[in-house]
Amino acid sequence: MTPIPAQVPNRGDVLSAGGSLTVPQPQDLGLPLDDPVASSRQDVDVAVLLLRLAAPMQSWGAASSFNRRDTRPEPTKSGIVGLLAAALGWPRDADLTELTQLRLGVRVDQPGSLLRDYHTLSDYRGVPLRQAGVNAKGIQKFTSPAKHTHQTWRYYLQDAAFLAGVAGPRTTLQALAVALSRPAFPLALGRRSCPPTQPVNLGLRGGNLLQALESEPWQASESASEAFVRRRGHRPATIDLPLTIDDDNGNEVRHDVPVSFDPRDRRFIERRVRHVSVRVPSRITNPDPETTGTDHDPFALLGW
Repeated sequence: MTPIPAQVPNRGDVLSAGGSLTVPQPQDLGLPLDDPVASSRQDVDVAVLLLRLAAPMQSWGAASSFNRRDTRPEPTKSGIVGLLAAALGWPRDADLTELTQLRLGVRVDQPGSLLRDYHTLSDYRGVPLRQAGVNAKGIQKFTSPAKHTHQTWRYYLQDAAFLAGVAGPRTTLQALAVALSRPAFPLALGRRSCPPTQPVNLGLRGGNLLQALESEPWQASESASEAFVRRRGHRPATIDLPLTIDDDNGNEVRHDVPVSFDPRDRRFIERRVRHVSVRVPSRITNPDPETTGTDHDPFALLGW
């Protein structure tokens, strides 16, 4: 195991006494992080750190360009790793291996709605806009043919709430939990303009990643919960929610694992995920008696 310095300015002993974050390599763990057998091993104390990601707006881009900045319907692994790295105070060119090795699961508690932010960009003098390319003197060239207006589209999720879990060695997650409570840099949900509305850190849980995400109560806002009850006409004690979890044998490939955030060398690699539905406590007050559970509602995961 090789400790990598964590740069946390003016945050005291946020990490270990040695000021470093130590994460075992895969060969040190020997088993998948959400394997119940791994959790029972004496030489590896595995835990899960739960994060509540909620804000008026958040945006989790996976493949965007200058003119069009999309968002995925749920947080990306690059976004979660970036949030943790910001809490630790790591620079953009830091080695991210310790964080990308943590296994990730994301539960959609409140999907929110899509917001499109449309902008136009022009030169107030009425001259053509310049392009990215430069001439031999290093001066930006004018667009050809002349272009006087740029259009940009930025997409956000409004009023969404997610429960994310990262699984790994307990000592590593304890250091991350402290850093999230006293972050070195401001935390943001995908973009700097999207700060979280509530404390992100929900604390450590035992067991494997899937169990931790199944047992944590619904994290939707009070207004969303009341709207759900009005639509459904009853007060369920549990609710079915969609969950995406890292799985080497998963049936979907996502290209969102960061190798480097360095602006001069931004790189990403792939991971595999699987999608499941989990039934979690609803936290709704005075719930109706539970039914037999044999009924099937295909629209439950959509919040209808």
